Parts: sequence; C-alpha cells; structure tokens
Amino acid sequence: MDEDFKLHPRLAADCITVGRLPLCQLLLLNDARYPWFVLVPMQAGVTEVFELNETAQQQLWRESAQLSRYLKNICAADKINIGALGNLVPQLHVHHIARYVDDPAWPGPVWGHSAAVPYDKAGLQQRLDSVRSWFADELSAV
Repeated sequence: MDEDFKLHPRLAADCITVGRLPLCQLLLLNDARYPWFVLVPMQAGVTEVFELNETAQQQLWRESAQLSRYLKNICAADKINIGALGNLVPQLHVHHIARYVDDPAWPGPVWGHSAAVPYDKAGLQQRLDSVRSWFADELSAV
C-alpha cells in the first residue's frame, strides 16, 4: 500500500470497508438492494487504470475477477456490471454490481435510479461475513 493513499471522502461516506486485498481496499456500497462492491487501488493520485504499473494492472484484474466470481456464484447474479466511471470521485475505483432481472433498476443502470436503501444491521453483517469468507486467504483488516 502507498503510504500517501487516502480513501476519497465520498467513497468513505457511501461505503462500508470490507478489508484490504493485496492491491485494493474492498468496499461495500451501503445499498441493500444490490450486492454492490467497489475496489479501490491503494495508490495515491491514481485516477485511471493505465496509470497503474503493469503488475498492479494485472493484480486489479485478478481481484476484479475474484469479486465477480463471488457475485456470480454466491450472490447468484443474472449479470455483473463493472465500471470505473470516476465522474464524481476522481480517485480510481471500480464498481462491481450484481444485477438481477427483477431488481428495481433493471435493465437500466443503477446510478441515479433511486435513493439507496441502507443495510439493516443483520443484512450488513451477513453480507460482510459472506464476502470476507470468500476472500479469507487474501483479505486483511484496514
């Protein structure tokens, strides 16, 4: 981890920290309607994937693929949406959203569709336990 790395305040406000992977901080967006995670490479000043060195780019892809497998296998997603928009938060971050044909925004994008529905305590704990178990070998506390 880059010692100058700081999580963008908007990500910190909208998300719950799951833990730290080899490259990325893993976050859970606080919206119980969708299993929605965000990978944030822990490198200061990076806004685009190409700004990571090749080794870090490959690690980001590995972490993304592993998170996608979780969304498909454990969350039973019909489709997985992955995006690195960065229009409001310039810090490089990659959204991973499990989508279902019966979710509130289907088939359109989730951004701007409606207000988030925060997790209740039990639902949050269940989601955190599930994803932490999936990444058990690689995930450490932040």
